[in-house]
Amino acid sequence: MVNRHTALKIRKTHRYLGLFLGIQFLFWTISGLYFSWTDIDEIHGDHFKNLDYQPKAFKDLISPSQLNVSQGINTIELRDINNSPYYWVNKKQLYSAIDGSPKNSITKDEALYIAKNYMKDGLVAENIEQINEVGKHHEYRERLLPAYVISYKSDETLKAYVSVKDGKFQTVRHRSWRWFDFLWMTHTMDYEGRDNFNTIVLRAFSLLGLITVLSGFLLWYTSSPSIRKLLKSRKNN
Repeated sequence: MVNRHTALKIRKTHRYLGLFLGIQFLFWTISGLYFSWTDIDEIHGDHFKNLDYQPKAFKDLISPSQLNVSQGINTIELRDINNSPYYWVNKKQLYSAIDGSPKNSITKDEALYIAKNYMKDGLVAENIEQINEVGKHHEYRERLLPAYVISYKSDETLKAYVSVKDGKFQTVRHRSWRWFDFLWMTHTMDYEGRDNFNTIVLRAFSLLGLITVLSGFLLWYTSSPSIRKLLKSRKNN
């Protein structure tokens, strides 16, 4: 067995490590409970979306080879923008699929049309505005900008995002998603962008957490009367 002085040092180390890491352990536990008790489809806002939506079919479209794209076409997608077909070419530019004319952006009315297709019936849009830049902690981070944000009448502070440049429905955000996002940040300890599991802070706390657990086992070993009796019995034999 270790001597009394060493045992006190182990106890003191365990106590202060537990105090220092306790708040983060609490965040890990709370966030883990939240993740395990929530439906990820609900967090994604599927209950606000029209999951049965099928893109409209168009006829008499011009051939993509007729578009004035000097560098050639690598990727192409068809967009329905206010009942008019458009090609989204090379992830850069919209072209009319009827006459080939370029379209540099969509209007607010067109964004509302697109959002209506993807959102459930009965939702009432009460405001729409354009955002041109967002911070690292914004709910629309890492997506195409500029974008229209459409706010709906809802207790969930429901918002839908449609990108201005390509007319694509991007995502839905609501209160439960925002709680999930905040708790995910505390879980990963990535206070910049949320999804980096290799931050120095997370590595340090994980290592200190392991040390705390091991010191707890060591503390039990050094202070357990049963262990002392067993060691004493072996020594006498």
